[in-house]
Amino acid sequence: MKQLVKISLFVFLGMGLWAFSRADQLFDLAKNLDIYASVIKELNQFYVDPIDPNKVVQNSIDGMLGELDPYTVYYPEEDLDEFTTLTTGKYEGIGIRASWVNKGYYITYVDEASPALQAGLQIGDQLLSINGNQITEESDPGLLIKGPKDSKLVAEIKRGDAQLKLTINRSTVQIKNVGYAGIIRPGIGYIELEEFNQSATKEMKAALFQLKKEGMKKLILDLRNNPGGLLTQAVDICNLFIDKETPIVSTKGKLQEWNATYKALNPSWDTSMPVVVLINQNSASAAEIVAGVLQDYDRATIVGQRSFGKGLVQVTRELPYRAKIKITTAKYYIPSGRCIQAIDYSEKKDTTKREFKTRNGRKVNAGGGIEPDVLVGRPQANSITQQLLKEKIFFQYARLYRLKHASIAAAANFHLTEAEFEEFVQWVKASQFKYESPLEKQMRDVLKETQKDPLYANLTATLEKIKPEWDSSIAKELQANKKVISALLEQEIVHHYYLKKGINEWSFEHDPSLLKGVELISALK
Repeated sequence: MKQLVKISLFVFLGMGLWAFSRADQLFDLAKNLDIYASVIKELNQFYVDPIDPNKVVQNSIDGMLGELDPYTVYYPEEDLDEFTTLTTGKYEGIGIRASWVNKGYYITYVDEASPALQAGLQIGDQLLSINGNQITEESDPGLLIKGPKDSKLVAEIKRGDAQLKLTINRSTVQIKNVGYAGIIRPGIGYIELEEFNQSATKEMKAALFQLKKEGMKKLILDLRNNPGGLLTQAVDICNLFIDKETPIVSTKGKLQEWNATYKALNPSWDTSMPVVVLINQNSASAAEIVAGVLQDYDRATIVGQRSFGKGLVQVTRELPYRAKIKITTAKYYIPSGRCIQAIDYSEKKDTTKREFKTRNGRKVNAGGGIEPDVLVGRPQANSITQQLLKEKIFFQYARLYRLKHASIAAAANFHLTEAEFEEFVQWVKASQFKYESPLEKQMRDVLKETQKDPLYANLTATLEKIKPEWDSSIAKELQANKKVISALLEQEIVHHYYLKKGINEWSFEHDPSLLKGVELISALK
């Protein structure tokens, strides 16, 4: 009896402490909201210059959310188009991407079957004006390009020496989840899944059925550079390869309502076809769920590099005045019991990697993303390659290349000749491209320091004498890194002629992770 009284007293005290703690929290929240509202009022009434309430509040919200994880995001009414695009994969426009290159605004991407492509716009075209509005660095070209469905856009462009005017009818553009689907070797199908928006499962199923009709016996699913998306779509795509009623993912949050287990609700599409999944450091969230679940059930072999490590779930809440907030509410756990979240935004230090097991007893780790079963090293971009990418040198040269060559070989067969690579080297040398190697920078810094002190006169003389040895030669650096640079340039040229599909077809003969996937799946029965 005494023991029962002690337990009851402990429970009562525990609940009481929780209640007091909760009450303190609510009081602090109310107090600080009152203070915040008062600060805004005082500033608005007494600050020496007029203040913009919208800007002040937006900055304070940004600061508040900046203390949390990067996935908790506020969307004011004016940004709802961005939110809608993220969730539905649809937007109203013409289907291009453009960016500033050397003070010109150039088209860098054209969507297949887009209004822009139908009207004749090409990658590499320079946009000069939209509906008579000149495009300058002070203007917002993105706003000029967007517009309601069925409205007209008159684009003035420059293509080489020619200036053209094209009329384009804006339309609803659907961002595809399946970027590519095809048979890449006899019996081997390949699907590149780029997004997890509302139509991801529908597109995936359509691609699977079509490839099976074409003779697919094995599948390579490419989730590289897939940032994720809707959790429900990840669950449904896992369901395609896993039996009905099989647990797929569970979520655990602060509130009971966020705790849930998602199971395969439908009959599977195929539970025995050999599958290889490609991932890299940019595969995140929903992409990691699919890769991790198929790994946990030993349903697929995972190939590539360790994934990003985003194991957090967000929900969207409605706010006044049509605003929305996307809030991280839970972590997700895949069937082995592991959470793949890499960064603990609560700042609790825990560097341990807990070990779990797949259905067949293979060891897998939690934290830090999904580790591939077969690691394929990530191609390392050296310093000159990084600088070439940063300054969009490959894009600039590919644009000029297309102006000179009406056509090229099929994407899968295209390669630069020795003479063509040398032309590129000479063009870069003659351009405004500036490059200083890490060694050259260090040596220049040392030389600068020795020149300040007469005691180092001999060392200064020696450094100046050997300067030709460490002074950067752009041509030498380009030739030394020819393999990587040539591959990047070939991809960009192929992109200019054959769009995104061309890059895929080029990669089937050059991509190390994909080629390893083909090798592995060819041996599976």
